[in-house]
Amino acid sequence: MRSRSVLALVLTAALVGGCGAADDWSRPHEAPTAVGALGAGFVDPDAPPAPEATITPRPGSWSAVHPSPGYRVVLLTTGEDAPTRTLEAAVTRWAADEDVSLKTVTASEPSDYIASTVRAMRLAPDLIVVAGNGLVDPLALVSANHLDQQFLVLGAEVAEPTFNVTAANWTGAAFRGEGLAMRDAYDPASFTPRRAGEALRAGVAAVLHGITGIVVRLA
Repeated sequence: MRSRSVLALVLTAALVGGCGAADDWSRPHEAPTAVGALGAGFVDPDAPPAPEATITPRPGSWSAVHPSPGYRVVLLTTGEDAPTRTLEAAVTRWAADEDVSLKTVTASEPSDYIASTVRAMRLAPDLIVVAGNGLVDPLALVSANHLDQQFLVLGAEVAEPTFNVTAANWTGAAFRGEGLAMRDAYDPASFTPRRAGEALRAGVAAVLHGITGIVVRLA
């Protein structure tokens, strides 16, 4: 009798946790929603940002926003440099804290950037978080042809994003692609765990509220 009870609990847990860490993404799931509202100062509700605009939300105005259970995210990443590793760690911590179902696609070299982006899209996630400056130019090429897929570029930005590409960055982290000047000097030391985590949460909060195709630039 005890063994049957234990088995029943295991089966129940598997069903309940199907959209969490045990989610194998083999079945469709409900569209994600925002749990919690944006605070005052994130955007002006009477004057929403135009496409490709840059907003500087009030610090912490995104803190109450969380993804709904079962949020599926792919981390698309490249590079062994310290800034990229910091971004990767921020995504991993956030996913664990929010019970997000996370998969990672790593592009090992430039010749694999576009193919890796395509692999990430084929997983059909709710959001692809992009980390690594090398992926910015390939993303600009691919994303415009796949408007049904949402992207969040972390610690960089696409120069002319379509409405499905949002960026979250800060002073010292605004790479815009090869051959384009940055809005400020690139500073690897600015990629701290705290800064990366705040940018990620602010960017995700924007995406969950449909405020996309812009740059969320932390003050």
